[in-house]
Amino acid sequence: MVSRVSYTLDSTLDSVNKVEETAEELAQKSGLDEDQVFQITMAVREAAVNAVLHGNAYDPQKKINASFENTGKSLIIRISDEGKGLDPSKLPDPLAPENLLSGSGRGIFLIRSFMDEVHFKLLNPGTELTLVKHIDPNQKSA
Repeated sequence: MVSRVSYTLDSTLDSVNKVEETAEELAQKSGLDEDQVFQITMAVREAAVNAVLHGNAYDPQKKINASFENTGKSLIIRISDEGKGLDPSKLPDPLAPENLLSGSGRGIFLIRSFMDEVHFKLLNPGTELTLVKHIDPNQKSA
């Protein structure tokens, strides 16, 4: 059974928390194990923080959109902002020696590590990030 939910939210940390809570609930209901639920929750939090902080710069006039879908085979989470846009090819490598001690710059790296697929789409204005986690039907808990 396919389930979907979506939100349009203000550029605030409260919105980040709502997006994170929804992702955690979706992942738990999909039957994924505790580690996978944690990974999805963290990836979605990072994506939402990026949308609010880097994308919209906390601008009260700008919104973030978040949609969550369970197709039965995959969890598909889309988060978009209304900011200036992001070119993922221009992001610094967080594993490069000069970046190892940097206090930021690991969000996209973590998202890519935790999810099976990550797609960027420039919206003009804004960026949409699509996060996909495949569900192994043999792993589902009862």
